[in-house]
Amino acid sequence: MLNTANDRYNDIIKLPHHVSKKHPQMKITVRAAQFAPFAALTGYGEQVNETAKIVNEIE
Repeated sequence: MLNTANDRYNDIIKLPHHVSKKHPQMKITVRAAQFAPFAALTGYGEQVNETAKIVNEIE
């Protein structure tokens, strides 16, 4: 029988999330900034904004 990903992790899937007692949790904006340089679609946001401007001018 083929095991799915859920079957393989059934023993740990419902365990509570670990929260460090030594290190405070990082704000989500700071955490997201760590990965920004690795964004696969660099410049995509600017292109979407430019397209939105053009569409709004036409309407």
